[in-house]
Amino acid sequence: MGDIKPYTIAVDDERIEDLKTRLSLAKFPDELDEAGWDMGSPLADVKRLTKLWKESYNWRKAEAELNKLPQFITNIQCDGFESLAIHFVHVRSKVQGAIPLLFLHGWPGHIQEVTKILKPLTEGDGVNQPAFDVVAPSLPNYGFSQGTKKRGFALEQYAETVHKLMQKLGYKEYVTQGGDWGCNISRSLAHLYPTYCRATHLNMDSAYPPKYWKNPILALQHAVMPYSRRERHGMERSRWFDEEGYGYNLEQSTKPQTLGYGLTDSPVACLSWIYEKLHDWSDAYPWTDDEILTWVSVYWFSTAGPAASLRIYYETIHNVDGRKGKIGRDKLRSWTPGVKLGFSHFPMDIHVLPSTWVRTLGDVVFEKDHESGGHFAAWERPNEIVTDVREMFGKGGGAFNVVKGATGYTS
Repeated sequence: MGDIKPYTIAVDDERIEDLKTRLSLAKFPDELDEAGWDMGSPLADVKRLTKLWKESYNWRKAEAELNKLPQFITNIQCDGFESLAIHFVHVRSKVQGAIPLLFLHGWPGHIQEVTKILKPLTEGDGVNQPAFDVVAPSLPNYGFSQGTKKRGFALEQYAETVHKLMQKLGYKEYVTQGGDWGCNISRSLAHLYPTYCRATHLNMDSAYPPKYWKNPILALQHAVMPYSRRERHGMERSRWFDEEGYGYNLEQSTKPQTLGYGLTDSPVACLSWIYEKLHDWSDAYPWTDDEILTWVSVYWFSTAGPAASLRIYYETIHNVDGRKGKIGRDKLRSWTPGVKLGFSHFPMDIHVLPSTWVRTLGDVVFEKDHESGGHFAAWERPNEIVTDVREMFGKGGGAFNVVKGATGYTS
């Protein structure tokens, strides 16, 4: 572990001045009368946020707040790829035998998402609540981690990176928590490293309906039992996303380089592209201007640049190196034996699926339906995520004592 070094975020003054210069030269499109969020980020909002970003937003204040987190950087090399400097947050609990938990963000998220759940999870007393050691990396190509220059860096490599990080930190076995790409990387870990990744708690649903030849009991339940109110609403929400909100995914999955020119050259393009998702994918969360601008600034000032964060979409659906058994959608949605699963369903996530669907993925030992909350659950509804994680891994929970020698309790 000798090459694990403390890390402090320190964006160069020149980059901040460059941002302000670009913002001052912004050229905005017009907008149709009575245009709303259904057409994308509203012009008035983007103009207002651009003005604030240029004139009054204080990145140094946000940077100082982020630097209160215990951050580190270390080199991780995936087989066949160059070594990358991986940035991560790491907090060890004072409780002996705390559960190692790997928090995995997605797009358009980053390590800031862990900040609201970090303290309660790591400060569980080990008597009334389980305690956790939390590791929250900036994924390769995101935040303050380096990005690869080689094609083919797909889900296998993202999983390999974070798995090797956990091993390097001394955690032979661990559990995960995540949504979005954090969900898919967790599922990849379950397929690739099932004797190490012992359980995953997910706050995003991604599954196929049960089939009689694969899941006969679940298929029968799905056929004869009516959907609950939560499931009916979830199917409507999922249908909305597939019909009205999925365009970004198609573009990022097929032509990420083209999008990258806009996101890299224009902070207004970067702002509007991400701001739309923060609004549409959350459940009426009262985003403050500073929250939005810090969220977007982490992408703008990221080590690899905002364009790099899109490439995971392309690499997941393209097999550029012809590898056998490549992990894609079908593999992610297949059964993973030996790895316990938990789901927290939030009604305004981008996909909210029936229980019979997610139970096709593996040994589901925890499910909780929530009345509110969206895609950014750890940020929007941190108390609910903390409560659910504690329940799943605590005494009496379906994943209690899943990590050898780390129950989360003192006795």
